[in-house]
Amino acid sequence: MVNYTICNCKQVTYFDVQDALNKFTNFSDVEKNFEEVQKITHCSTGCGGCHSKILDAISEIMSK
Repeated sequence: MVNYTICNCKQVTYFDVQDALNKFTNFSDVEKNFEEVQKITHCSTGCGGCHSKILDAISEIMSK
């Protein structure tokens, strides 16, 4: 997997999202995990334009 920036405002990368998710042992649902990832990385707290990209990344990581 190639690392890329998802949230330009906060400079959050795909690997940052993956690292944040690795802190949790239970993947309950995408929205709940989004909130947790957001607390750790502060993604989607600037302009909010990356919200769907973050959700897509979480879904992809959860499905692995």
